[in-house]
Amino acid sequence: MIKAIIVDDEPLALDVLETYISQLPNIELVQKCTNAIEANEALKQHEIDLMFLDIQMPQITGIDFLKSLENPPKVIFTTAYPDYAVDGFELNASDYLLKPISLERFMKSVNRVSEEIELEQNEGGSNNAETDEFFFVKADKKLIKIIYSDILYIEGLKDYVIIRMNDSRVITLQTMKSLESKLPSNIFQRIHRSYIINIQRINAIIGNMVEITEKGEKRHIPVGKNYRERLLEIVNENRL
Repeated sequence: MIKAIIVDDEPLALDVLETYISQLPNIELVQKCTNAIEANEALKQHEIDLMFLDIQMPQITGIDFLKSLENPPKVIFTTAYPDYAVDGFELNASDYLLKPISLERFMKSVNRVSEEIELEQNEGGSNNAETDEFFFVKADKKLIKIIYSDILYIEGLKDYVIIRMNDSRVITLQTMKSLESKLPSNIFQRIHRSYIINIQRINAIIGNMVEITEKGEKRHIPVGKNYRERLLEIVNENRL
């Protein structure tokens, strides 16, 4: 069952979406919110899988609100303005519905989200990250499978992270803190506020730098002073 909230300052839009949700057996409406502040509280109080989010709202827009969330649920934008479609998909929104929204289009959108959630749960969304060998991230309007052993390091860039592998990279909307909490700590270690390293890929530690091999060349990644002690503990645990 998908647990959802609606965020929209228009009473009619709230009523229409509530009616649509009531007709589908696989989705439950947890709360209706008229602004981002109410929605933020709802996300704190409930486990929400999906948020129907209007864009043009008072105080803070739906886009800015989504950017402010560290661990957002799935999002379907609902708006009367097609101009924001590109922004919506750049934020990895699951869908973008233009008002007035038909029931048929609404059902198609919900089914898409349901498939995404099922895929993540069955193949890449296990909560036990210590035993998973891969995970999925959303990038380029699709879910991309990332195998742990392929990762060299992860680099933070504002609201995005760059997952760097030897022959490719994947850029996804995610914070370093959020990603760090989901990765197995026996494989990945935060060594800098902007870097998470695959411990198995370390060639050497030279002063305050970690050396790895990227595309056949030596690459040196800085170690932040707040992370050095933990890195040295790992080194000592595996030192002969």
